[in-house]
Amino acid sequence: MSHDSGENTPAVPDRREAVREKAQLVHARQSRARIARRVGLGVFAAGAVAAVGGAVVWSVMSSTDGRDLMPAGVTADGFAITSVAGAAPEAGAAIMEASPTATPTAEPQADAEVEGEATADPIDIRVYVDYLSPGARDWHLANVEQLTTWVDQGAATLSYHPVSMLTAKSNGTKYSLRAAAASACVATYAQDVFFAYNSELLSRQPAIDSDGHSDTELADIAQAIGAKDPETVRSCIEDGDFIQWAKDATDRAIDELPDTDGLSLTGAPTILVNGQSYLGVLTDAAEFSQFVLTSASDAFYKKQAELTSPTPTPTPTATPAP
Repeated sequence: MSHDSGENTPAVPDRREAVREKAQLVHARQSRARIARRVGLGVFAAGAVAAVGGAVVWSVMSSTDGRDLMPAGVTADGFAITSVAGAAPEAGAAIMEASPTATPTAEPQADAEVEGEATADPIDIRVYVDYLSPGARDWHLANVEQLTTWVDQGAATLSYHPVSMLTAKSNGTKYSLRAAAASACVATYAQDVFFAYNSELLSRQPAIDSDGHSDTELADIAQAIGAKDPETVRSCIEDGDFIQWAKDATDRAIDELPDTDGLSLTGAPTILVNGQSYLGVLTDAAEFSQFVLTSASDAFYKKQAELTSPTPTPTPTATPAP
């Protein structure tokens, strides 16, 4: 008799045990895989939440740390000229020499019957400037010398209001907008060279439909004219700190110009003298000077008339007869 059957009998339980162990191993692997997937999903979800949170934080920081900041010293979206140093006119520009007839002042006339004394207030000159506008360049270069004289003499107050009417005219680089924002950076951090910076941007004006100066070049110009704290100015310009402000200021000017009789910005440059728009030849300094002188005279005589207007005498009341 063969003893093979007796020797092979224990193999069946052994195979069953092996199958059971293999099933347990498979089950363990599957459990570990499920746990790994759950952990992975949890990590992914946490990462997504963190990413969203980071985006929110970045958005908030962007809105509060640069992108929609308000420039310092701004009034009616403009910057007053406090120093005219360094704003030399370009050679060959049509500049009118300062003379007594060109100075926008009016002397009060002596009058024994005048109860008050009228004094001529400084003429208010506001310039809405787009640094890509050829007209803005022409007007500034024609008038920079007499503007400097008037401000120095205290005969006029001068402010520049950067706008971006020609943003679409620079091959997609938005030069007009970037230059307006850059000028706000200089006005904020280097106000003493703001007038000189205006002159440089206008005298070095790029051509319409060109790329215009890069942000680095705009910062280089500010540094070249002696801006104090050039690194802060550069950071402001290159980071585009006042881009949003420049957009909003332009929109506000298009809607309505402050302190005017309903005027709005329709083009650049727009030059206002005591709230009245100058419509003369942009390259004619003598014509602009006459306009300013006329405005000064009108303002003086209006003030004088207010001071000399007689006070109405009360009409006596008739006393009834007894």
